[in-house]
Amino acid sequence: MKKKTKTWKLGEICQGGVVTVEVKGQAITIIAKEWDYSKGSNKGSDQSGAKEFDRLELEANEYNAARKVLEYLQNLMHSWAADEIEKWIRGEVVFTSETFW
Repeated sequence: MKKKTKTWKLGEICQGGVVTVEVKGQAITIIAKEWDYSKGSNKGSDQSGAKEFDRLELEANEYNAARKVLEYLQNLMHSWAADEIEKWIRGEVVFTSETFW
């Protein structure tokens, strides 16, 4: 199964400024990274070498996985950005155990 990866360079609206999401099958990894200013400070700069400071790893079929993803993202960034990233993740996986809070 092929791994899909997407990186968002969010700057000031996100702790660290960079978030990468990796999806392989039903496995989801969200990686929070510190902006690498040695490569520049604009969104067009290469942030592939940005250093990781936190991550969340889980399976889409885990109990409350969707809630865990959204809460993790909302703790890192502005709610609009968290919603956009969560929408991308939902397009890649199927959360099988959702509850409403």
